[in-house]
Amino acid sequence: MSDALKHECGIAQLRLLKPLEYYKEKYGTAFYGVNKMYLLMEKQHNRGQDGAGFASIKLNTQPGDRYISRIRSIAGQPIQDIFAQINDRINQEIQQHPEYADDVALQKKHIPYLGELFLGHVRYGTFGKNSVESVHPFLRQNNWMHRNLIVAGNFNMTNVHQLFNNLVELGQHPKEKADTVTVMEKIGHFLDDEVRKLYKKLKKEGYTKIEASPIIAEQLKISKILKKSAKNWDGGYAMAGLLGHGDSFVLRDPAGIRPCYYYKDEEIVVVASERPVIQTVFNVPFEKVEELPPGHAIITKKSGEVRIKEILEPLERKACSFERIYFSRGSDAEIYRERKMLGKLLMPEVLKAIDHDTVNTVFSFIPNTAETSFYGMVEAAQDELNKQKNDTILAEKESLTDARLQEILAHRLRTEKIAIKDAKLRTFITEDSSRDDLVAHVYDVTYGVVKPEDNLVIIDDSIVRGTTLKKSILKMMDRTNPKKIIVVSSAPQIRYPDCYGIDMARLENLVAFEAALALLKENGKYEIVEEVYQKCKQQVDLEDKDVQNFVRDIYAPFTDEQISDKIAELLSNDDINAEVKIIFQSVDNLHKACPKNLGDWYFTGNYPTFGGNRVVNRAFINFYEGNKDRAY
Repeated sequence: MSDALKHECGIAQLRLLKPLEYYKEKYGTAFYGVNKMYLLMEKQHNRGQDGAGFASIKLNTQPGDRYISRIRSIAGQPIQDIFAQINDRINQEIQQHPEYADDVALQKKHIPYLGELFLGHVRYGTFGKNSVESVHPFLRQNNWMHRNLIVAGNFNMTNVHQLFNNLVELGQHPKEKADTVTVMEKIGHFLDDEVRKLYKKLKKEGYTKIEASPIIAEQLKISKILKKSAKNWDGGYAMAGLLGHGDSFVLRDPAGIRPCYYYKDEEIVVVASERPVIQTVFNVPFEKVEELPPGHAIITKKSGEVRIKEILEPLERKACSFERIYFSRGSDAEIYRERKMLGKLLMPEVLKAIDHDTVNTVFSFIPNTAETSFYGMVEAAQDELNKQKNDTILAEKESLTDARLQEILAHRLRTEKIAIKDAKLRTFITEDSSRDDLVAHVYDVTYGVVKPEDNLVIIDDSIVRGTTLKKSILKMMDRTNPKKIIVVSSAPQIRYPDCYGIDMARLENLVAFEAALALLKENGKYEIVEEVYQKCKQQVDLEDKDVQNFVRDIYAPFTDEQISDKIAELLSNDDINAEVKIIFQSVDNLHKACPKNLGDWYFTGNYPTFGGNRVVNRAFINFYEGNKDRAY
């Protein structure tokens, strides 16, 4: 993706189902779980590089023994920093106490981070300060083991203010309005409530407090707690939690917006945000890793019993299509095929743009994640080239000589690596005053492979703001002196903000929105902007279920191609000599390529939850009023 974009977080939850001695004997170390957690988190570092956190729980400890460990980091390489600290602490303990080296019982008793239950998180902060206090997992502590709660998630809630007010109405005094805190406190409230009810019941049955405690842990119904807690959640989420005594859960939102996969055998239960992570770390085949159904939770009791329970009634499945286009690693077999198909389906429009002139066209891509779509586009281009060869041979068969046949067959598709990204430059960490200069140097260009009569076709995953295209890529591509530059986006036009995890909160930052406004002005229809503003304002006090997305009216007067052409004009400076055209994927083709992930609200405005419509209208009001606040 040419535009730097902060987005999803990643979760990893692991439960060891055997005693630690089992892993020591079979795998040579009692730290098997810690080692696997490092891999699970490192293989998801693409999902978050602002911070990382790790928590572990030891089962069946004695009073006075520490059983919860947690560590978080916002270092430059936070995953490595966390596990370097863990490793140093382990080595320090063993050096100071050599008797721990081969005694698993002593290791478990005295060495932190060793345990049977683990939760890891990698973070991209969508807003707010990137302080270590913002890094998951969050911890809600209590002296009663079963009331300790550790929470981490890949999520965004659209109705944080409502959830906050609900806590206040329950008599709580939350320390902040952050959605992680409100979610954790909501779960914590109903956890406390359930514990109290169980204790009251057991007390009537004659149990003492010390006798009741393990029974409460055994009888806690996590599904009941989650149903009450998540009743009013509006957003996309894969929410993971650990309880101090050893129960654990991961809950997925009812529309399946955020991804979640799991695998279980006789040794482990593992949950992660991406399927190939589990495949790689535990060496299991594709078909053994299952997707957690929307609205369901995977619940693992301390006993090791695993259940998949429906918590919330599933909605129409709207799994995030951006996961397939860009966010998730392309090593997933399905995602790899889908990304290739995204490229392939764009080829008819590309051929039209180059007038089917494959002889004088160079095909390339914007590294690194557009590469797979590039392969699909090239395969389709090769099919076209083969067709052209065949048609030429048939047309000339009466006069075809060996020399002419060899000339026809010698025609090869021209593919080159034109754009070369400087991985050391991260455009999104620089203040606005120096951003433009940095953006202009994010990419280098390969000279000497494009001729003045050539078209240059270059594919990108998506175009959000268009900043890097305008400030860097188009200028550098133009220096290769092509006749025409065709930028191809494997994603459709991004027209609306996301409110479920991706950092796209402001409409005015989207180049498609900017293009639509420009077209309204040019066509004497700018009064639509005022009309949309008034419609949005009239909905401010309505219930979420009654709110409509009126921002669609901004785009309604124009075709997709008109907006694409205006985007090309906006991104092309006067000093660019080549003709510039931008081709976007159609929504229909997106759905053909990614049939299981039909969440397309950032392209279509079809938000899968009621809260989404409120967010997009709030974003428009903020734009109109010049308010820089986020819409959620």
